[in-house]
Amino acid sequence: MASPSPSPSPPLDGEDKHPTTVDGGDEPNRSLSSPSPSPPSFSFKRFDIVSDYSDHHYADSNLFPNCIGSDVSKKIMREWKILERNLPESIFVRAYEERIDLLRAVIVGPSGTPYHDGLFFFDLAFTSDYPITPPMVYYHSYGLRLNPNLYEDGYVCLSLINTWDGKEEERWNPSISTVLQILISIQALVLNEKPYFNEPELEEEEADDQGEIYSDAYNKEVYLLCCEMMMRLMKNPVKNYEEFVRNYFGEKGERILAACEAYSDGRVRVGRYNENEKENNNINNNNNNNGETCKRGDVSAIFKALMEKTHRDLHAAFLHFCTSS
Repeated sequence: MASPSPSPSPPLDGEDKHPTTVDGGDEPNRSLSSPSPSPPSFSFKRFDIVSDYSDHHYADSNLFPNCIGSDVSKKIMREWKILERNLPESIFVRAYEERIDLLRAVIVGPSGTPYHDGLFFFDLAFTSDYPITPPMVYYHSYGLRLNPNLYEDGYVCLSLINTWDGKEEERWNPSISTVLQILISIQALVLNEKPYFNEPELEEEEADDQGEIYSDAYNKEVYLLCCEMMMRLMKNPVKNYEEFVRNYFGEKGERILAACEAYSDGRVRVGRYNENEKENNNINNNNNNNGETCKRGDVSAIFKALMEKTHRDLHAAFLHFCTSS
């Protein structure tokens, strides 16, 4: 098998089971959540209603004409209530007062994964037969493929939205499935620690040493792409999140640059960075005990050079973006 690229094909989700609600209520079961990302300390509502939907992917669609006042609109309002009450600290959603059929969400990349500290934007749209069919979901890829489930063209491959033929219990259930479950599934099951194994045909390799080598190589490429996406996002932030993106990278930029340095010289395996150097050392010690040592020799000259260039480019991008008016 050749060394993996950041866009293995075909893209499959391979999730085990989507989050369900407890006793059919509004509170999601968070047992599937990834390690919690460090939430931003600045003020930004997790759920809010805004007016400008002009750059939404489904803004010009006619998926749900005359939705306001319909029976389906009441079910959408229930979704709003679930989101407002239950969003985790690392997911932020915007609804639109004149287009209740549209939503936009940003998911902060989970800690302990090659997606840590990244921002991942998704546009959602309800159709006229909701909740019989799940919402449509579009991923803002900025032209990059950094996960088997997330295409450059915005396609999201996930059983819960019926874009992959998973098991029956993994697919959309009109009686209990929610938008919140979709967002948590993406964060926990798609943006995971070892996305290389999102491919079901590669699951058998997960316990194999060669599979781990490919997975580690994949994570390195993914992290480089995530850094590139950060720079593209800063050049063209989506509407209603401009201030969020500026404040977020203003707050997290130093940590991201420190992670680049740690990965560049091989002090930490990609995805395992912690801004507390003592904890990084503990991670390495644990990896040593588990046979997962990250040695300086494990970092190729090419990766080191690419990571060093990425560090320089990101540093310049942070300075320009976070200090410009």
